[in-house]
Amino acid sequence: MRITQKLIGVSVLALIAGCSTLSSLNPFASKSKGNEPAPLVELKGSMAVRTAWKLDIGKAQDYVFTPALVNQSLVVAGADGAIARVDAASGKQLWRIKADTGLTAGVGTDGSMLVFGGAKGGVLAYDLEGKLLWKAQASSEVLSSPVVGDGVVVVRSVDNRIVGLDAKTGEKKWTVQRVSPPLTLRNAPGMVVIGKDVVVAQPGGKLLSLNLATGAARWEVAVGESRGATELERVTDIGGTPVVIDQEVCAASYQGRVGCFDIATGAARWTKELSSDVGVAVDQRFVFAADDKGAVSAFNREGGVSAWKNDKLSYRRLSTPVSYSRTVAVGDYQGFIHFLSREDGSFLARAATDGSAITAPPMVAGSNLIFQTQSGTVTAIAVE
Repeated sequence: MRITQKLIGVSVLALIAGCSTLSSLNPFASKSKGNEPAPLVELKGSMAVRTAWKLDIGKAQDYVFTPALVNQSLVVAGADGAIARVDAASGKQLWRIKADTGLTAGVGTDGSMLVFGGAKGGVLAYDLEGKLLWKAQASSEVLSSPVVGDGVVVVRSVDNRIVGLDAKTGEKKWTVQRVSPPLTLRNAPGMVVIGKDVVVAQPGGKLLSLNLATGAARWEVAVGESRGATELERVTDIGGTPVVIDQEVCAASYQGRVGCFDIATGAARWTKELSSDVGVAVDQRFVFAADDKGAVSAFNREGGVSAWKNDKLSYRRLSTPVSYSRTVAVGDYQGFIHFLSREDGSFLARAATDGSAITAPPMVAGSNLIFQTQSGTVTAIAVE
């Protein structure tokens, strides 16, 4: 069942697994004055970027697939079941297989195995040569990329059930069920392994830390807090995947806040008002966030003081940023990659991909930045 009520920067309402979610739709179809995507201005180009290589892995459809770095190679996947491992520097294909089912999430890895969400809640595990190890079944559709750590595969399904599976056999070790708010984003809230624990992004704007061996909760903290008179106004889900650096985990929430929290206790180091459904990037000095109106902001890691803000990409439906060298790069709904100065947010360069949206979080692989589009083009960009 679909309800055609639109939201700026988000989507339409859909009823899935008994709860209401906001599912992805082109947010730029609206004719409302002031919400048109900003036009791209010509850049003089103070920095050179080039395409190092490209690979077609197949369309993502309504899902988000994030490439995974394994040693000196990348593993990528598409919705039709295609999985490939390529040399990260050259793009040379090492192997390519086709799963016997469609895929909905991935790639999860600990460097020794590969895990994917499959159609109808399936979970598929492969070795690094593309050989199927085992299959398991989640309670509902899997949109978040599984994660692997300490001999456990952690899977989160859209009914907000978190399951720990034995990495060798796929057998269930533990289950954690959390109640979801009446209305949530249909996105892919991420998870990150930290030693013996896993931090899970939650609907309702919370981060939840669980012990990998038992599923026991260590701490839970609100990044965003529900506010407003309607269910739509109170949606405050975590956007993207939490990022770990030193002894902190940083995250952002839709209609909520951006901030960094103590890994051991969940105590807030700092938070600032922000609305983002795509998450953050972090380096030694800054936390970078793209908000739902298309502004890219940098906050000092020490205390969260605003360092700069670039609002010249308004309503271009930006991806999670990525920090590399002196740049911060972010993709948009037309497949353009914008390179901003890490120090002041000014434009340095721009690159094009295939014209389709970049929704997967970009990543650094050696000297290249990796972007995967919704049409399935994996592009390696070299910054020179």
